[in-house]
Amino acid sequence: MPMSTGRRRPLRVVVTDRLGRAVPDQGLGRWLARIAPGRARGGLVVVLVSDAHMRQLNRRFAGHDRVTDVLTFRAPGPADRLGDVVIATGVAARQARRAGHTLRTELRVLALHGLLHALGHDHHTDRGAMARLERRLRRRGGLREGLIERARAS
Repeated sequence: MPMSTGRRRPLRVVVTDRLGRAVPDQGLGRWLARIAPGRARGGLVVVLVSDAHMRQLNRRFAGHDRVTDVLTFRAPGPADRLGDVVIATGVAARQARRAGHTLRTELRVLALHGLLHALGHDHHTDRGAMARLERRLRRRGGLREGLIERARAS
């Protein structure tokens, strides 16, 4: 039996609905794990929810009575779990149409953004560090634009 090296496992991504049931993800979990930065280790759950459910989460946890495209809940402590990335599918579909790409692509844009928040990045306070990392990773993953760039352009 091999000895444990004490290293944490690579990123493992599971895509679920709001009840925790696995959903078809069109390769989203594998894609995100493949392009994630090397320090992204442990488990991440991407939860696909309705706009109404996202609004409830925003009200409860962020104090905003509105729907947003993505929310990230970081797991506490140094456990082998990064947290949850919650994506509103209705918002994602509308944003995909406006951006001229598929829902699959938009889910990748949002999941990547959420992963970076789960890793502790904050584009509001980091002087562009998260935007630079998002740009590098989205290029690695074949995405034209990232969420931060799109928000700056509008």
